[in-house]
Amino acid sequence: MESRMLPVPDGLDGARVDAGVSKLLGFSRTRVAQLAEQGSIRLDGRAVGKSDHLVAGAMLDVEWEPERPVTVEPIEVPELQIVHDEPSFVVVMKPVGVAAHPSVGWTGPTVLGALAAAGFRISTSGQPERQGIVHRLDVGTSGLMVVAKTERAYSVLKQAFRDRTVHKVYHAVIQGLLDPLAGTIDAPIGRAPGATWKFGVVADGKPSITHYETLEAFRRGSLVEIHLETGRTHQIRVHMSAQHHPCMGDPLYGADPRLAAALGLERQWLHAVELGFTHPESGERVAFVSEYPADLQDALDTLRAGRV
Repeated sequence: MESRMLPVPDGLDGARVDAGVSKLLGFSRTRVAQLAEQGSIRLDGRAVGKSDHLVAGAMLDVEWEPERPVTVEPIEVPELQIVHDEPSFVVVMKPVGVAAHPSVGWTGPTVLGALAAAGFRISTSGQPERQGIVHRLDVGTSGLMVVAKTERAYSVLKQAFRDRTVHKVYHAVIQGLLDPLAGTIDAPIGRAPGATWKFGVVADGKPSITHYETLEAFRRGSLVEIHLETGRTHQIRVHMSAQHHPCMGDPLYGADPRLAAALGLERQWLHAVELGFTHPESGERVAFVSEYPADLQDALDTLRAGRV
């Protein structure tokens, strides 16, 4: 067990515990929230929660278990498809249940582990367990991802995502029908109050913009095409839920579990169908398209047939 005791500096007076301790110790806000939940953060001897506020001059006492190094473990993932491969990058179709990269607490397969098992070599800077990762998809979301294989590709693609020049298109099946049928959701996203892993539309969240267009309407829901202007964690799921039209199969954000069961869905109906970007070497635009996985296609067919 490691610990640190120090007075709260004046500059963090009134700051939330998760934000302030994160700045002081260099931990992620998620990790700080977990420590607070465990009662491992005390202010003048009193345990505090992540949303409590720091007081300048108060004595802050934090205890934590040292984190074990996270490494890329080669694990074969037969369902992971190589859509396009060349010396500087590889485009894959990530299946559901696979994380982009290893992280503390995740013991399942990863895109990087699957590529390592398949003999791919990723040689870029950054944290070893995240080499080549320039963007991510949720574990429960399937679709197209690009992984940089060289330092130049990593730098160029990372900047392209920062500059929002990457073309990303998602398809989602949501409950109900959006009104209007096409539009833009501009609502800030941050951690949901009182939750560690859930996000929501909150006043002090990060700017988040989602453009959508309804493609098909069914008796119980609709198929929507989504273009992301920003890339916040769970952005589509949060924005659809905030409109009272959660992605089908997404109980974390309010979806009806009975409807999901009737459709045979065991995860949210959300798929990254298109990915386009400027080639990091030639400078030409390249684009890739992915079909729906079988479970999503079956659920969509059921809705189209009106059987649910």
